[in-house]
Amino acid sequence: MMNPFVIVIFGATGDLAQHKLLPALYSLFKNKSFGDTFYIVGFARRELNDVEYRNFLDKELPYHTEPEWNKFLKNVYYQQGIFDEEVGYTELIKKLNGFDTQIGACITRVFYLATPPDNYETILSYLESTKLSEGCGQGSEKWTRLAIEKPFGKDLENARRLDIGLAKVFEERQIYRVDHYLGKETMQNMIAFRFANSIFEPVWNKEHIDNVQITWAEKEGVRTHSKFFDGIGILRDVGQNHLLQMLATVAMEQPVTFSKEGVRDARANAIKAIRCPDVSEIKDVVVRGQYREYRQEKNIMPNSQTETFIAAKLFVDTPRFSEVPFYLRAGKKMENEMMEIKVVFKQTCHILFKEYGCPEVGNVLTVRIQPDEGITLQVIAKEPGNNLHLNTVDMRFSYHQTFGGHGADAYEKILLDILHGDQMLFNRSDELESSWHLISTILEGWEIEEGSITLYDSQTWGPQSANRLIEKDQRRWL
Repeated sequence: MMNPFVIVIFGATGDLAQHKLLPALYSLFKNKSFGDTFYIVGFARRELNDVEYRNFLDKELPYHTEPEWNKFLKNVYYQQGIFDEEVGYTELIKKLNGFDTQIGACITRVFYLATPPDNYETILSYLESTKLSEGCGQGSEKWTRLAIEKPFGKDLENARRLDIGLAKVFEERQIYRVDHYLGKETMQNMIAFRFANSIFEPVWNKEHIDNVQITWAEKEGVRTHSKFFDGIGILRDVGQNHLLQMLATVAMEQPVTFSKEGVRDARANAIKAIRCPDVSEIKDVVVRGQYREYRQEKNIMPNSQTETFIAAKLFVDTPRFSEVPFYLRAGKKMENEMMEIKVVFKQTCHILFKEYGCPEVGNVLTVRIQPDEGITLQVIAKEPGNNLHLNTVDMRFSYHQTFGGHGADAYEKILLDILHGDQMLFNRSDELESSWHLISTILEGWEIEEGSITLYDSQTWGPQSANRLIEKDQRRWL
């Protein structure tokens, strides 16, 4: 059974806390993933007390008919506070010390920054100045952890400044940079799938792989996140983390050991090996678009140049993947909801069967992250009949069909790992340095090409320039 813990959620009345963190914590509680002794403290500016915050959650979340919900709420508390005023933090200290007194020991403290990134530096400074970051006593800092949500900065310089601020207050072993995509079952399974099955390693290289396609697509627009999204854009919000992490699962070498640092070393090396284009080349290898209705959304500037779509052609400069193109795209208001990786193998069917005709694209390995998490392998087979006619068929594996479910929710897995002190699924500072170097170069290229954003129709696959990006290489999006 897990030891007692306290998790302080900064931004406790926001969307992330309400719709991700608290539901995940409640699910873990129902599944008996931790014991009855735990404390969840919401920290936000609204003037609420413990009972009023519980009532607020009771109205916002659909669990009030479940008997376990009331048991869970008894462990939920609230501390009113303004992020840039010390009084809330000093009152929080009293509350946390009271929990330690009840237990009779220093218990694990997790500070979860579920706030807009603009608040990170302020909260960190007060965690340091009030000594909240030091835990409840001498040597207890090893039981204190910080979880921080992406995006980790706005550009390379800003990310470095944030990282320096983190390092001043916490050691690297205490920092959990959350990219919830790394907590998804399919993303985790990529490591097992690649390295536990000997049939893939011999063909997982430039001799056999023609290209890799990574798609992150949402049917919805910015919805209620418009104020946060405008000025951030999908390159920072999705490209810097989700897309590059998906790329890394394909491109990484086998970890030396299946351990926290072994996996993070391999992932970091893959991201570091991504070839960074020159600023002058950005217009040729990166496409940015904006859906037509974007500037009519609430809280969006009428002349906004914030991108809601990107497509890019990248290379990973390793012996394994030298000159193999990685085509990435991400967008809102897309035709379908889809997050997946496609590894497209070279077409060799024509060597033996040229006179009979071969499908345009042969073997494709598809890893579906959502929806319907699973893996599909497209192979070529003979159609039934007297004549030889070849076509493609799919060999499918579905998490839901095979295991009766999709496994733990990504945030459930992430929260458990934080509480257990396991950093394998969390970004390390050197990973961020490499990814922001690439992203900042793209941003610099866009500044030179100011006004070059392309509008696209909703419920499509983005601007036509994204198709031209791949079609000029005699390929197409699959």
